[in-house]
Amino acid sequence: MYEVQAPPLRRSLWQLCTLSAGLGGAAIFAVSLGVTTSVVMRNLGLGGLRGDFEMTEIASAACASLFLPLCQLRRGHVMVDLFTGWLPRRARLSLDGVWTLLFALFWAVVAWRLCLGLEDMRAYGDRTMLLGVPVWWVYCPAIFGTGLSALVAFDSALCLLRGREPQTECA
Repeated sequence: MYEVQAPPLRRSLWQLCTLSAGLGGAAIFAVSLGVTTSVVMRNLGLGGLRGDFEMTEIASAACASLFLPLCQLRRGHVMVDLFTGWLPRRARLSLDGVWTLLFALFWAVVAWRLCLGLEDMRAYGDRTMLLGVPVWWVYCPAIFGTGLSALVAFDSALCLLRGREPQTECA
């Protein structure tokens, strides 16, 4: 329903957000298989995989932001509408639009600051202790996820400010 009726930009955002979350899920799944293998190997007396906890840290840090765009697209963040439930629909959508626009600005600032952090970490040359993975690599998916979240939130805010629901009426 949503994907078929959506204009090209929204359809592209939907596909990118789904791909982003899928990549994050696949990475977390792969790491969980690695950790499970490591634990089984240790229990069998074979020794575990070197740096299994580092793999978990890296994947968790890298993938957390990859789930955010799909959550933003589906408007899955916590909303407190206790005080606005009595407002007319148009007023509620406009208020949601203002907050979503602020959310877009927030995501954009976070993405920008992550870019600066990536530059610093890359210049510093920090690496993980056991695996020797450059720490700045973790910033790349985080920048992608927060940047895409900003774009999705901005698109949703424009739709809401026009008095429409992003998931159903902005097709």
